[in-house]
Amino acid sequence: MQDATAQMAVLQFISSGLPKKLIAHCMQTAGPTTIHCDHLIQAQKGSTDDLARAKNLHNEVFDFLSSAGSKYGMGFWKPGSGIIHQIFLENYAFPGLLLVGTDSHTPNGGGLAGLCIGVGGADAVDVMANIPWELKCPKVIGIRLSGKLSGWTSAKDIILKVCEMLTVKGGTGSIIEYFGPGVESSSATGMGTICNMGAEIGATTSVFPYNESMRNYLVATDRESIANEAEKYKDTLVADEGAHYDRIIDLDLDTLTPHVTGPYTPDLASSIDKLGENAKENGWPLDIRVCLIGSCTNSSYEDMTRAASIAKQALDKGMKAKIPLTVTPGSEQVRATFERDGFSKIFEEFGGVVLANACGPCIGQWDRRDVKMGEKNTIVTSFNRNFTGRNDANPATHSFLASPDTVVAMAITGRLDFNSLKDELIASDGSKFVLQSPKGDFLPEKGFDPGVDTYQAPTGSGEVVVDPKSERLQILEPFDKWDGKDLEDMLILIKVKGKCTTDHISAAGPWLKYRGHLDNISNNMFLTAVNAENGEMNKVRNHITNTYGTVPDTARYYKAHKKQWVVIGDENYGEGSSREHAALEPRHLGGRAIITKSFCQNSRDKLEKARDASIDIH
Repeated sequence: MQDATAQMAVLQFISSGLPKKLIAHCMQTAGPTTIHCDHLIQAQKGSTDDLARAKNLHNEVFDFLSSAGSKYGMGFWKPGSGIIHQIFLENYAFPGLLLVGTDSHTPNGGGLAGLCIGVGGADAVDVMANIPWELKCPKVIGIRLSGKLSGWTSAKDIILKVCEMLTVKGGTGSIIEYFGPGVESSSATGMGTICNMGAEIGATTSVFPYNESMRNYLVATDRESIANEAEKYKDTLVADEGAHYDRIIDLDLDTLTPHVTGPYTPDLASSIDKLGENAKENGWPLDIRVCLIGSCTNSSYEDMTRAASIAKQALDKGMKAKIPLTVTPGSEQVRATFERDGFSKIFEEFGGVVLANACGPCIGQWDRRDVKMGEKNTIVTSFNRNFTGRNDANPATHSFLASPDTVVAMAITGRLDFNSLKDELIASDGSKFVLQSPKGDFLPEKGFDPGVDTYQAPTGSGEVVVDPKSERLQILEPFDKWDGKDLEDMLILIKVKGKCTTDHISAAGPWLKYRGHLDNISNNMFLTAVNAENGEMNKVRNHITNTYGTVPDTARYYKAHKKQWVVIGDENYGEGSSREHAALEPRHLGGRAIITKSFCQNSRDKLEKARDASIDIH
């Protein structure tokens, strides 16, 4: 569990009485459980300053999670340890694993042939308390990879192409299973990248068959014994001969080219040679303001070495990044290793700033000051999502997704229409040159450097205290039980126009600090959802007073006057994150039903767990 979602999960675990009733003898979670501090560290100046600032600002939450981990038997990864999914791949994932995690990108573990599924905190509590976890039987979509990755194409380009082919709702209710000879050209971390972004097509999870790359990664991360066990059962860790798929998609890696997706949605794809043309036709700003690499999707050693090889080519020609570049290592182990091997120095000489080992700008933890709110601009990232306002809270920011090496190449020119495959650059001596394909290493030749120890093992003792006056944490009160009567005469709080992702329902960024306080975080409910009545955000009609107000204030007014309400949505309601706050907030403020054309499966599951009716109208 990451620190933003772990707060609510741990509070539910405590408030349910399950620790006392079910595990009184040992006071431990029933299954192995960990907490990872990665979401509450804001990017501002650089790694050292940002980490110190986060520890000071969020000390109450970190202490709460640390003490809960110690008492209930949960491993605790301290701030600065890295991003949950990279740490999980380095330490916990293994072939054949079944795991649930309170983050939508939990499927990252499919890069080591595990079935890893993002869930809400209430589902995690079930697992922690040894209550059977339920999952609607998924369909299986097979993606057959042929050919081989080469040159500028990377694992990121595979998933960006798949996003275009399946769209943001094409994987809903399905597991994506990759197979075919093309699988062998990706590293384990590359396969993790692909599985990670399966969340962007709505997939329950994604998985690769066990292979040699996975064995090599397990050995390199001090898990040779697990690799040896996997070898014994490798025939069962791949698809059965003649396995049936509900759908098969073919993708030829020999013909695949680098892709960029965006803006505002991860399934709007352009090949690198068409991007400039598409940008001009659609009026997307061609001048890039910031380039950002890293995130749980692309922050492995391989990602960093490929990106650094592009920066090194520019430096060798007397060139640097024309615009700001941020670099986010996926873990302390990745950071320490690429620093030891000289890649940090390359990025810094190139003009990059190395941020803390955390999520940072990918989830909106970015103190951005180079543009004004509402100013139209372009950023290019190696992240996984590019929803409206996600990275910097500015709805006018055009965010594009690409591989780390493509992002660094664009930082050299600061132009969205730069084609790294063929466009010429002018060196400091006036000579012209074209960038060569990136070079990277799947694994470090000298092995991994673990860096600073940031893990706290549980002791099974201690106290967990929540201050009743806290603005950050709040002990949960049970929702009212259903009175057995039909739901009638409910008011419509808002009819949402267009996309309604979890970012629209419960924004992240500055609101992350309230993830452990249900009442306070409910003040962000539907802030950026567009009201179909007037085309505006956060402005809805109060049907009792016939005046306009904010969405949260109007909902609170209805609740105070004992009037239940509903939300009307469009298609694929709730796509995106696994944050259960998107279901808990409407329930807390008096909402009783969400009525849409269709739901993201994860969103429907969370609504039903919160006892909100989820109704889809075909």
